[in-house]
Amino acid sequence: MKTLLEAIRPTTFIESEKLKSFLGIDLTVVSETFQHTGSFKFRAAYNLALNVPNEEILTASSGNFGQALAYACQLLQKKCTVVMPETSARIKIEAVRNYGATVDLVDTRRIGRNERVAQLAKQMPDAYYASAYDDLFVIEGNSTLGDEIANRDFDIIVSPIGGGGLISGIVQGLCRNGNKAKLVGAEPLLGNDAFQSLLSGRIIRNEIEPITVADGARTISLGKLNWEFIKKGVSQIVEVSEENIKKAVQILFTHANLKVEPTGALPLGAIVEKPEIFAKKKVCLVVSGGNVDPEVYRRILGENKN
Repeated sequence: MKTLLEAIRPTTFIESEKLKSFLGIDLTVVSETFQHTGSFKFRAAYNLALNVPNEEILTASSGNFGQALAYACQLLQKKCTVVMPETSARIKIEAVRNYGATVDLVDTRRIGRNERVAQLAKQMPDAYYASAYDDLFVIEGNSTLGDEIANRDFDIIVSPIGGGGLISGIVQGLCRNGNKAKLVGAEPLLGNDAFQSLLSGRIIRNEIEPITVADGARTISLGKLNWEFIKKGVSQIVEVSEENIKKAVQILFTHANLKVEPTGALPLGAIVEKPEIFAKKKVCLVVSGGNVDPEVYRRILGENKN
């Protein structure tokens, strides 16, 4: 049985001169697209599956955490059930199944993911319910990415934010390594609960699950545990329009030769949205994953580029 540090792949640091020149920013891409299961979520999932005593784990996920947990459970010989919206990317649904997990698809217009999880939990009393973000095992697993980033010299680190699991882990990793870089979150404008929360000093919830192309950020609200990290360690959050999320996907493909899912492109979208924040700074761009539905990716790349 491997430890967490033995199981994960070190992140990939990319310095693309073409991308730097195009943006006019001193930029380093930190890409988790080459992590196991194609996103940072494997760090969290493996740490959780390794440390909980339960032999069965239940979760809700739009895809990345679900497939990461399914693979972690396969490696550790545990059972896994994943509640997923019917609108999840087909590639993510099939990946979860291919890793041996049970997929429970729900119509989120009729029943929320968490409500369906509660129903299943009554039928699975011995299972551990794993939040994709609001769990200390998740945050601790993601903090290994913060550790890796903390060894580099950056002025600003910009990370996607949905439920807050990744950015909370980065906060934890930076803090324990004494790294004082400014940490900025990038969030879809259509689901700007984290932006509103940081502005008001309390957790603000979206009324419905946001209909954004960044499916990994379709969360109702930040996790309670995540909020404690975010309000102390995140300097600001940039709201990113749907247009600029797609534009960021295109730029990463064209200028960095990276296939990135829309959620992973949020940080670059933040730079496109608010370039003045990042001017004349050494910027770390956290690309969280590359698991994008082929049809969605084709449509985004086919749209008019400026």
